[in-house]
Amino acid sequence: QCDVLLFSSGMEKVVSCLYKRPNALCRLICFPWAGGGTAKLAQWGRLFSSSIEVYSVRLPGRETRFKEPFAKDMMTVVNEIASVLLEDLQEKPFAFFGHSFGSYISFALALHLKEKYGLEPIHLFISGAHAPHSEGFLLIKRVHDIEDEDIVAHLKILGGTPSELLQNEDIRNHLILTFREDLRVLQTFSFEKADRNIPLSCDITCFDGSEDIEHDLEAWDDITSGDISIYKLPGGHFYLLEPSNEIFLMKHITRCIENSDL
Repeated sequence: QCDVLLFSSGMEKVVSCLYKRPNALCRLICFPWAGGGTAKLAQWGRLFSSSIEVYSVRLPGRETRFKEPFAKDMMTVVNEIASVLLEDLQEKPFAFFGHSFGSYISFALALHLKEKYGLEPIHLFISGAHAPHSEGFLLIKRVHDIEDEDIVAHLKILGGTPSELLQNEDIRNHLILTFREDLRVLQTFSFEKADRNIPLSCDITCFDGSEDIEHDLEAWDDITSGDISIYKLPGGHFYLLEPSNEIFLMKHITRCIENSDL
């Protein structure tokens, strides 16, 4: 099954959908980790049943958007995705899955859609990420002046990047740049939790690797009036690349979506 061309050029640019399912009941929109592209999450499309169609979001500066300038802030990222996906999001129910950096994009987009269009995902799947108003997230925002070697070491520790890619100087330099630019976007995002103002009403599921750093997952409960569930799966930050964990994620995400009132 090849990547079917998506009709509008904007959609084709921003979204990879390897397994088209026009009759799906729901779309799962997936958002990449810092420095990441669409490849891994787009492949999830073949693992889900015909009731779920998977979109993997492609940010500027990578893959087929290699020549485009990186986004300068979170609002630019959110506005582009919202404008390209709006028609699809109005057409049928949708859920979001984001890992790490992608969790914050998915949350920022959910806030924007709710405020501007009254649209909300039926479920938010968060992975490897602090709640956006927690002290842990504020610490990430204070990270500056990371050495290239530290980023490469970080990419190696995290896994998810084949070592042969890191040995190619051009590819390594571009990965370092992409990681830096994504971190810069993250640092432009802030969410202040206002008293008595709960922005979302969808259920939220938080996934985490049991050996990853401790993330403040409980605080995600503050941002929705829906239910929150937390699952720790064996592994580090990139626990989701383990086939057994991937199967758990697919089954759990499917169950959550199919149990929603579609």
